[in-house]
Amino acid sequence: MLIVEVKENEAIETALKRFKKEVEKDGILTEEKKHRFYEKPSETRKRKTSAIERKIAKKVRKMQQMSRYI
Repeated sequence: MLIVEVKENEAIETALKRFKKEVEKDGILTEEKKHRFYEKPSETRKRKTSAIERKIAKKVRKMQQMSRYI
């Protein structure tokens, strides 16, 4: 549970900014979005493997670009 205490003479806007920053840092909203709908285990595996493939393809492209400059 995330708690942000409002200090004396502190504006509500600044406390709200601190709260939003903490929520973003903890990844609460992204975690909630992941669990919003049920995802079958096969879909989870498919999503993860495609993410890995994209990451590898990006590294390959980057290495090819770097080899052009050598």
